[in-house]
Amino acid sequence: MLSRRVNMIHPSPTLKITATAKKMKAEGKPIISFAAGEPDFDTPEAIKNAAIDALKQGKTKYTATSGILDLKEAICKKLATDNNLNYSPEEIIVSNGAKQCIFNALLSLLNEHETILIPLPYWVSYPEIVNFSGAKYKLINGDKTNKYKFSAKTLKESIDSNVKAIIINSPSNPTGAVYSKGELFEIASVLRDHPSIWILSDDIYEKLIYTGEEFTSILNVAPDLRYRTIIINGLSKSFSMTGFRIGYAAGNQEIISAMTRIQDHTTSNASTISQYAALFALTNRIDDIEKMKSEFKRRMNIMYERASSIRGIQPIKPDGAFYMFTDISQFIGKKYKGNLIKNSEDFSLKLLENHFVATIPGIAFGTDSFIRLSFATSEKDIIEGIGRLESFVGSIE
Repeated sequence: MLSRRVNMIHPSPTLKITATAKKMKAEGKPIISFAAGEPDFDTPEAIKNAAIDALKQGKTKYTATSGILDLKEAICKKLATDNNLNYSPEEIIVSNGAKQCIFNALLSLLNEHETILIPLPYWVSYPEIVNFSGAKYKLINGDKTNKYKFSAKTLKESIDSNVKAIIINSPSNPTGAVYSKGELFEIASVLRDHPSIWILSDDIYEKLIYTGEEFTSILNVAPDLRYRTIIINGLSKSFSMTGFRIGYAAGNQEIISAMTRIQDHTTSNASTISQYAALFALTNRIDDIEKMKSEFKRRMNIMYERASSIRGIQPIKPDGAFYMFTDISQFIGKKYKGNLIKNSEDFSLKLLENHFVATIPGIAFGTDSFIRLSFATSEKDIIEGIGRLESFVGSIE
């Protein structure tokens, strides 16, 4: 008999698609994947060499649970230089990816009767981490006319006496939407009237913005909210270091201490070798990062232009990250080869099984009339894959 807690965690809606795609690829099918949740670029060579150096120097033992001091100091410097936010090393925790930081934060904050507000559409793990904590979540509907960003008005209407926290994810996975200074200022104005609500600012895609504007944190427009804000970030997306599993959180010393206690008894420290690689990444100029961002922007424009030209396909042009959230609602309830397309998972499976293109169904993000396309793949695959998508929808009756 499994625990009630684990039974509250739902299997990932993406598993069926990704498992089928892997099986088909192993069978020799010409699969094109738009399902990637990580950069397709290799980790910069200098960072890999720093990891090798750490290994050769014997930096292979345990560290303090919250991370090595040099890395925490480098994170503080990064936050001050890039984000104009001032933290001390005691206000930093390094974890096994940003996901563990979120896990630690929510388990530190939420009691069973309390609620966290999650914007819709959402990153797949937010609700499941809340479920694991035993708390509850309430979805905030985004504005369809504004790339599904939620407004201050919608936020105000969503708050009740049980709300303990809110997640803000900018740039967003899955929409790529980026909150402007003005939007964050209005959101902060609402939260200022509710001093018991904590803010979880998930900034993992901050380096991947394509509008020419600088990334803005809610603390840049509302520094008075610092005590009850937890900044979540990491090196996975910005430095193409997903497998290194280095995330970090910044917050007041009390919450970081609580998060550290949880990590003490789960994983202890993040990989020592990875920490030294991260230290190198944060303290040296890595030219590959700007090249990666420029290439993502170029691919995004190619994907958006081609997808937008397909009848019935309505992509949201992303301002950041590397995803294109795409409305396929016109095809739900219609038939492909005589078989009904009941939902986004049906759409994705039929596209994969018949045209060999892997996408993530929107139900994974709480919105069943969409699919998510990733442009973390080659230009050649984008052109071919979008062409196959056009052939597929052209056969839907």
